[in-house]
Amino acid sequence: MQGQHISTELIQAIEGSQVLIAIFSKNYANSSWCLQELAKMLDCSTKVATPILLPIFYDVSPSEVRKQREVYGKALVEHEERFKHDSEMVQQWREALVQVANLSGWDIQNKQESVEIEKIVKRARSILSSNSLSVDGLVGMQSRVEELENLIDFNSNREEVRVVGICGMGGIGKSTLAKVIYGRSLHQYSARCFVDDISKVFREDGLLSLQKQFIHQITNGEISEIFNHYEANRLIRTTLRHQKSLIFLDNADEVGQLQKLGLTRDCLCPGSRVIVISRDRHVLKSFEPDEIYDAQLLNEDESHELFCRKAFKENTIMSCDDISKEYRDLTDLVLEYAQGLPLAIEILGSFLRHRDISEWRSALARLRNNPKKEIVDIFQMSFDALDSLEKEIFLDIACFFNHGYKYNVPKLLDYRGFHPNIGLSVLIDKSLITFEYEDGVRMHDLLQEFGRSIVRQSAPNEPWKWSRIWSAKDLQRIMFEDMVMDDVKAIRLRREYISGKTRNTTSTGEILSRMRRLEFLIIEDGSFSGSLNSMSNELRYFEWEFYPFTYFPSSCKLSKLFELILPFSYIKQLWEGTMCLDNLKILDLSYSENLVKIPNLSGAPNLEELILKGCTKLKHIHPSTGDLTKLVKLDLIGCTSLLSFPITVFGITSLRSVSMNGCSSLFSGEKSENGSENAVQQDNHLFCLWKPSLSCLSCLYELDLSYCNLYSIPDAIVTLHHLEFLRLRGNNIVRVPDFINKLPRLRVLNLDHCKRLMYISEFPLPLLTEERLKYDFRRLSMFNCPKVVERISGMAVSWMRKCIKVIDEKFNLSLVFVLPGSGIPRWFNHQSEGGGDSMRIESFPNLNDNKWNGIALCAQIQTHYNPAASTLLEHRNSIYLQIYHPPSREANELTFVCYTGEMNVMTGELVHLCILYISRQLFISFKEGHGIQEELGCLEFYFSSYPSPFDIEVKKWGMRVVLNEDMEEASSDGY
Repeated sequence: MQGQHISTELIQAIEGSQVLIAIFSKNYANSSWCLQELAKMLDCSTKVATPILLPIFYDVSPSEVRKQREVYGKALVEHEERFKHDSEMVQQWREALVQVANLSGWDIQNKQESVEIEKIVKRARSILSSNSLSVDGLVGMQSRVEELENLIDFNSNREEVRVVGICGMGGIGKSTLAKVIYGRSLHQYSARCFVDDISKVFREDGLLSLQKQFIHQITNGEISEIFNHYEANRLIRTTLRHQKSLIFLDNADEVGQLQKLGLTRDCLCPGSRVIVISRDRHVLKSFEPDEIYDAQLLNEDESHELFCRKAFKENTIMSCDDISKEYRDLTDLVLEYAQGLPLAIEILGSFLRHRDISEWRSALARLRNNPKKEIVDIFQMSFDALDSLEKEIFLDIACFFNHGYKYNVPKLLDYRGFHPNIGLSVLIDKSLITFEYEDGVRMHDLLQEFGRSIVRQSAPNEPWKWSRIWSAKDLQRIMFEDMVMDDVKAIRLRREYISGKTRNTTSTGEILSRMRRLEFLIIEDGSFSGSLNSMSNELRYFEWEFYPFTYFPSSCKLSKLFELILPFSYIKQLWEGTMCLDNLKILDLSYSENLVKIPNLSGAPNLEELILKGCTKLKHIHPSTGDLTKLVKLDLIGCTSLLSFPITVFGITSLRSVSMNGCSSLFSGEKSENGSENAVQQDNHLFCLWKPSLSCLSCLYELDLSYCNLYSIPDAIVTLHHLEFLRLRGNNIVRVPDFINKLPRLRVLNLDHCKRLMYISEFPLPLLTEERLKYDFRRLSMFNCPKVVERISGMAVSWMRKCIKVIDEKFNLSLVFVLPGSGIPRWFNHQSEGGGDSMRIESFPNLNDNKWNGIALCAQIQTHYNPAASTLLEHRNSIYLQIYHPPSREANELTFVCYTGEMNVMTGELVHLCILYISRQLFISFKEGHGIQEELGCLEFYFSSYPSPFDIEVKKWGMRVVLNEDMEEASSDGY
C-alpha cells in the first residue's frame, strides 16, 4: 500500500474521532501512508479542533522527529526523490512532523511501558469525558467563537500570560461558549482544566475542595491526595510555573476567588491562558483581565432557528396552511417574550414540543405572570447576590423604569434614599441592566417579569399588600378594600392601550389618601373620581398628568417632597396660606389653564425650578417668589394674562434661565389690580426699575423676552455678563443697539418675526477670540424680518472670516446666520443657479490636510407655509442642515439652523439667506461617529424641516472650502 493515498474510510474515521494518537517509531517516516495520516490528523485537529492529537515517542526522541535527523532525515530525502512530481506534499509532511513534535505528549523511551500506557489511557478518558462541546449544532455559535478566540489570542507568537473574562446575564450562553472554546483548544496545552461553577464549590464544599478539583485536572489525575491549603497552593504554583496552561473558571462571583485558589499571573508559565466566566463585570475586573467579552443575545434569525429546533420535529418545514400559520404567529409571540435569551428559548421550545395549538395559547397566557421555574432559578441566583438597597433598585426598575431616561432614573431613585450611583453600577456590573443612549435604563423583559413576580409573590392576589403597584387594574382591585394600606410605597400608572385606544379605568382619589407610607407617585393617565383630601407625609415625588382635582390637599405635611409635577392639571389654586416644603426642588404646573395665582412659596426655600408655562389665566406671581434664593429656572412662557411680577426675582443670584415669552400683558402699560408698580411704557420703564436687580444676575445665561410687546432692546441687559442665549422674537424692535455685541459670552441672538426691525449698525454678536472658544457654535436668526435695510450678509461673512482666523483647527465649531435677503455673496466661489434640493461636493478635501479650516455654505431658501398646521404658541417648525455620505449611505443632522417661527405669525412664502460655517473637526467627528473607514470622497448637504407644515425650496447654493490663505485678509471687500 506504500505510496498510495489513504482510503476514504480512513479519512472519515480520522474526521469522526475525538482523540487521535500518533505513535512515532524508528520506521514511522519510512511509510508515506503514515505521513499522509499524520498530515490529515494535524489538519483536523487545527482546522476543526474537535479531535485532540496526542503524540507518543516510542523509540525516538521528540527532537529527532522535530529536527528530522538520522533515520527521519534519511527517509524524507528518499520521499523527496520519489515524489519529485509532488514536492509540495513532502513539504507538508515535514511541516506536520515539526508541529506534532511540538505538541504536549509522551516520550516513553527508557520508561516502564505499563505505567506510561496507563497515563495515556487516563488522558484519553479525560478528554472523552471533558466539558468540551462541538460548535456543530449550536445556533449562532460560530461567529461568537471566532470573536472570543481572537480576544484570547491562542495563536499569538508572544509568550505572554493572557487573561480574558466572559460576561453576561444568566442564561445568555456564557458557559456553553466557554466549553466550545475549551474543547477546540485544550490539546495545545500540557496543563488544562475547566472548573464548573466555582462559586457553588466555594459555597458548598469549601476552598480546599475546589483546589483538589483544580489540581486533579491540571495534573491529569496524578495527584489527588491533598490535606491543606498550604500544600495545595504549593502544588498549583509548582505545576503551573513550568507548564503552559489552559484554565477555564466558570461562574466566579466574588472578588479575590482566583487569589484564594492560589492562581495569580506570576505563577503561570508564559503562553498560558486563563478564561474567567462571570455575570459580574466588577468581579472580572478584579482579576485584571486583558479583555472582557460581552456575551450577546441571539438575533432574530438565530432565535427563530433555535426555537424551531426545540419546538418542532427535526427537518420540519412549516407550510402556509392555516394551522402552520397559527404556529408561526405563536412562535413570534414566544420569541418576543424571550427576546433572544438562549436559555429561555430552549426551555420554552422544549416545553411546547408535541403540544397542540390550544396548549400553546394556554402556556403563553400563563407565562407573563408565571415564568418557567428553570428561568426563574437562573435569575434568582443573581437577585440573591444583591444587597438590600440594590434589590430595591432592581425592583423599582422592573416595576417602573425599564426604558426610563437615564438622567431621570438616578434622580428618582435618589429621592427614595437608594444611593443609586453605586447601586446602578452594581446592577450594570452584574449584567442585570444596561444604559443605552436612546432607551436609557434597559432591563431584559424576562428580568422585568421576574422582578414584578417577586413583588406579587409577597402577597398573591392581595395587591394592597404589595410594595409597588404598576397597573391600573391592580389599583382598582384595591379600591374596594376599606382599610389603611401601609405596604404600598410606590405607584406608577402608565398609559395603557388596547387596540389603539387608551384603556379607560376609573379609580377614586380616596385610595391614595389611605396609603400612609406612599413615597413615590406617577400617574400618566387614568380617570379618577371623588376627592383627594390628604396624602402620605412620606411623599418624595408626586407627578400627575391631567391632575383632575381643583385643589391640592393642604392638610398633609410634605416636608420630604422633592418634586411636585402637575402638567395640564385642573387646579385653580394650589393651597391657601403656606405649606412646609423644605425639600421641594421643582414645582411644575405647566399648561394648568385654570390656575389664577401662585400661593405663598416661602415654605419652599430650596426651590430650584418654577415652571408655569402655558398657564394662560395666571395673573399674579406671589411676592415670596422673589425670596427663593436658590431658584435656577423660571419659566413663564405663554402666561398671557400675567399682570404682577415681583421685581425682587431679578435679585436672585442663582437664576440661570428666565423665560417670559408671550407675557405681553406684563409689558402692556396697564396697572395691576392692586396698583403696584408694574406698568410699562413703550420706553420699557419696567426694565429701568429692574436694572439695579439685573446687575445681580451673575449666573443668568438664558433670557427669553419674545412676544413681550417691546419697542426696544432694554439697555439694562448689558449688565448680564454671563448671558449666552437672548431671544427677542416677535417684538416691535426697530434697531439692534451696538451694546449687544458687548455681551462677552453671547452666542445665540434670536430676532425672528421682529417685523419692524430696520437698522443694524454693527454685527450683533461679539467676535470670537481665543478666550471664548469653549463654546461650539454661534447663531444669529432674523427670520421673517422683512424691513431690514442693511446688506447684512456682507457683515456676516466678514464677521465669520474674522472668527475663523482665531479658531484652533481641532475645535468643533459651527456658525449659523439666517438673514433676510436673496443674493449669494461673491465670496462663495462655487455657486449653482436654479437651486436644487442639495449641494453635492464631488471631491471632498482630505480631512488630514490641515491646509483648510472648514466649509462655508450659503443657501437662498424659500419656505412655503401650510396654514393647516397647529397654532399652538410653541409649536414651531425647525430647519436643520443635513449631511449625506453616498458611499456609506450614512446621513446625519449636521447642525440646527433655526426655528422658522410660531405658526400663528407665519403667512405665505418667505425668502432668506442661510449662511453656515462647519469646521473641519466637525466633519472628522461625523466620520468617526458613523464608523466610516474610507475617505469621505463626496458629500451632499440638504435642508430638512420638522414638523411638516413647511416645505423648503432651495433657490441658489454657494460654497467655499475655507483655506488658511483665505484668512490672511479678513475684510468685507467683494461682497
